[in-house]
Amino acid sequence: MIPAMPDQEPNNSDFNPKILGILCYWCSYAGADLAGSSRTQYPANLRVVRVPCSGRVDPLFVLRAFERGADGVLVAGCHPGDCHYAKGNYYTRRRMSLVKRLLQYVGIPEERFRVHWVSASEGKDFAKIVGEIVEEVRPLGPFRPELAQRFEDLPTVESAVPEEAVQHS
Repeated sequence: MIPAMPDQEPNNSDFNPKILGILCYWCSYAGADLAGSSRTQYPANLRVVRVPCSGRVDPLFVLRAFERGADGVLVAGCHPGDCHYAKGNYYTRRRMSLVKRLLQYVGIPEERFRVHWVSASEGKDFAKIVGEIVEEVRPLGPFRPELAQRFEDLPTVESAVPEEAVQHS
């Protein structure tokens, strides 16, 4: 397929982006569950990975998602101050601001990555956020790692673990 010229708008109206949602079990996942049980309509483009706390989200999770074909990534957790693990979302806030800068450095558009705070009672807000992400990613088209200038230079999960830390049986 020949890529579109920079001055031409690609027609991505039929494109359905794959969005990976990394959701905190206590709040964001419960908010997604509330949206579903309330029959709140939102795009079915989200694939969910549930983590015990948003503070558990490693920046490599986000990079690996893009590496494996996600068109966008959403990290969602409890509102700051409401974390079930005291301050996990404060760690998330700090780490994810660095991830945004890293993604910008490697050439991934900022519209492809979002961080939101969603409580268990905010099902409608969760649905709205997912809809917004899908509509922001759709005009960008599918993510292709080769389009990010420095993506190949990033460490993989395997290379981030020292060889001596891996136990061989």
